[in-house]
Amino acid sequence: MSDPLALVPLAAAARGGRIDAHGARELVGAGVTLLQRCAPLVRALSGKRAAILLPTSPAFLTALAASEGRGTVLVNPLAAPPEVEHQLRDANVGAAFTIAALQDKLPRAFPRVLLDDAPARARSIINDAARDIDLGSHSGIALEGEMDAPGRDEEAVIVYTSAMAGTPLGAILTHRNLLANAHAVVDGLAFDDRSVVLAALPWAHLFGFTVTLVAPMLSGGRVITLPRFSPLRMLDMVRTEGVTTLLGVPSVFAGLLSVLERSGGPLGAGSLAHCFCGGAPLAVELQERWERATGLPLRQGYGLTEAGPACLFNPPSRPNRPGTLGVCLPRMEVAITDGEVCVRGENVFAGYVRGGAHGLQVVDGWLHTGDNGTMDGNGYVTFTGVRKAMFTRHGFNIYPKELERAIGAMKGVRRVTVRAIPEPSRENDIALEITGAVSEDDVKRWCEERLSAYKQPGRIEIRAR
Repeated sequence: MSDPLALVPLAAAARGGRIDAHGARELVGAGVTLLQRCAPLVRALSGKRAAILLPTSPAFLTALAASEGRGTVLVNPLAAPPEVEHQLRDANVGAAFTIAALQDKLPRAFPRVLLDDAPARARSIINDAARDIDLGSHSGIALEGEMDAPGRDEEAVIVYTSAMAGTPLGAILTHRNLLANAHAVVDGLAFDDRSVVLAALPWAHLFGFTVTLVAPMLSGGRVITLPRFSPLRMLDMVRTEGVTTLLGVPSVFAGLLSVLERSGGPLGAGSLAHCFCGGAPLAVELQERWERATGLPLRQGYGLTEAGPACLFNPPSRPNRPGTLGVCLPRMEVAITDGEVCVRGENVFAGYVRGGAHGLQVVDGWLHTGDNGTMDGNGYVTFTGVRKAMFTRHGFNIYPKELERAIGAMKGVRRVTVRAIPEPSRENDIALEITGAVSEDDVKRWCEERLSAYKQPGRIEIRAR
């Protein structure tokens, strides 16, 4: 029998870490119990993938364990119902783990398990039959095996991304990919069993999943979750929960800094030691303002879904280099080929569910990221722009062709062009230029019904011809 710690959820529970008030072993044990006590769920998942549609919360680890190591689609709670339906259909999903407040995003009558009361209870709704399941009697699990197990080469999670051609592609990450990347994060960011990480990033986003869930659990640390971003609430948690490591995208740090600068007071968080930023280019000016306000360097990193995702960080073991993405994390290689950042290692993904010809390519083991950069003699990489058709907003990728395809299907629209408008507080805003016989209100409603919250346009220009 292969090492059970080669599966992500079991490896995450092995060192006895905690998420909020719950031990990781308790959360994983609840997921195992759910499978044992819900035969309809087992039948619904037979030969199919699972899906997790949850906010950042302890229930996420229970859902991951209940997926039984199979490929599991991480669905963004901000997604619109048509986007959710596409992912479920494209990935051949048999059942979804969610909560009551999000279940209306699923197709009607789609098999689901509600985890509002996890890890104590769950409710399955399968074939129109509702059933309550007691998970509390299984308080934890005993785990033995190699703590640095390399991970199985079987599918672990699927994340939809890379819609350069107009349709999001499901990137497949194996247990080996994720564990290799999470162990690299543990080493590179100096996580240990004293680490307290504030998880303010969605765990449906691989930056949040690997760096603020799996990696802290592999080190036996503690994770404090913040399901919905609020600068005031986040600062309060940093000050009162003993947070040692703060991670976010540029707009998160910009929001925190705005509150700090308005208050004029100190950060007041004696435990906080490390601040890391990724997900989008970070302005040097924001780094400098953060260090003046807090006394702590804001260290930039870089990654992408297809690489697990973390690749580069300004490590705490070296002086911070503002304006750079940092150096390569352990256990992988980064090179610049014809001006493009390329990545090689066990963290590089296994391919896409389908449509791989339209996504990022792996050549001779090297993932070609579609991002441009330069590298100095000390291995520090500087971002110089993208060659793939995308931009970022609040740390999320925006693919113009995806929006153009969705809005172009609207009756009365003859042509649509999507472009980025630089907006420092959220990297970019979205502008639409539409030719056709439609109103701005109609376009807004169409987008709200079909596109994720972060894909909603900020500016709409309509021309009759």
